[in-house]
Amino acid sequence: MSDLRKSALNFSQKKPVLPSSVIKHDFAPIKWQKYFDKEEFIKTASGEHHIYIKGHEGPIILCLHGGGYNGLTWSLFAKELYANLECQIVAIDFRGHGNTKTLDDSDLSLETMTQDVADIANILAEREKTAVVLIGHSMGGAVAVNASYNISNLAGLCVIDVVEGTALDALSSMQSILRGRPSHFKSIPHAIQWCYKGGQCHNLEAARVSMPGQIVNIKTGQLACDEWETFDKIDGMNLPTASVSQLRASKFTLREEDEEGSDTEKPDEENIFKIPKSNVHIGDDAGSHPSYSWKIDLSKTEPFWQHWFQNLSDKFLNAKVPRILVLANIHGLDTKLTVGQMQGKFQLQVLAKCGHAVQEDQPHHVAEILSIYLVKQKCAEAKSGFSMPLYPNTNC
Repeated sequence: MSDLRKSALNFSQKKPVLPSSVIKHDFAPIKWQKYFDKEEFIKTASGEHHIYIKGHEGPIILCLHGGGYNGLTWSLFAKELYANLECQIVAIDFRGHGNTKTLDDSDLSLETMTQDVADIANILAEREKTAVVLIGHSMGGAVAVNASYNISNLAGLCVIDVVEGTALDALSSMQSILRGRPSHFKSIPHAIQWCYKGGQCHNLEAARVSMPGQIVNIKTGQLACDEWETFDKIDGMNLPTASVSQLRASKFTLREEDEEGSDTEKPDEENIFKIPKSNVHIGDDAGSHPSYSWKIDLSKTEPFWQHWFQNLSDKFLNAKVPRILVLANIHGLDTKLTVGQMQGKFQLQVLAKCGHAVQEDQPHHVAEILSIYLVKQKCAEAKSGFSMPLYPNTNC
């Protein structure tokens, strides 16, 4: 057979490349048990704090989610990190989020959440006789920094995609962004579809396990992720295709998809917090019967926003433990952190092609960065088989 004929035959056998707008996605939810070993409630003076746990020995990696999320935002990250390190990953549900129940779930002040985290961390550290590493995303990053001064056995601190200057500047547009989200969803797959297509999460697997932790069944009040026994029966493949013009911006959207409905992940540094023009969104179409709504109304937490992020840079730079900052955008650094980074006071890592929920969009890379950092700082031991690639933009 001639080379020309072989080439023609190979070409004819190639599968056609379909445009992303017609690719069928599976928006069925995934059980949290695929990523965590168990769940538990930690009792403190303020109530019962719900946590997810992966692993049973080694230092505790205590993960704090952002506003509106819950512990399941760390699902893929937990699985990846546990494959690298001898550790225990513990993901907290903040008060007002997930399955945590406190005496006042509406009190999301920095001081109150700091006390919650410190109480949980100290209880776990004493029970397991081990050190604690704090990892916080967005609002959780601000709480992690504040709580780092109140945890006796703290070994390290990681902050993900929150910087004082950028966060404070963005607060003026937050109510508009929140109004741009759907108030309810017809089903769990519809919520996952919005989460992924609307840009809150650029990783479909992460959206399928994380989004059910953010919404509740309107009739029962039960968190959607707790309905996991029915997940296998849910069809996530046959939802109506939602174009971008049918989706409103999610919280901290970093990009706007093109008008053809492309799923190409292209973070737009100049469109941070920008809201698409359309006022139509999944869940509110005529004649629909909503089944799920948000667990927490973030718009009601506005009185706490300013204080969450005030003096965050100084507190981060003055923390007495090894620190690492992971950002989705290098332009997010404020002046104090830029100077501090140049002076080698903390390690900085920037991940491209991801949105605000960095640990969901790129769980493998975030876990690898944290694994390398924690091993270098002697905060944790690497498992056999974990290699230590070098990153050029580090200060360690």
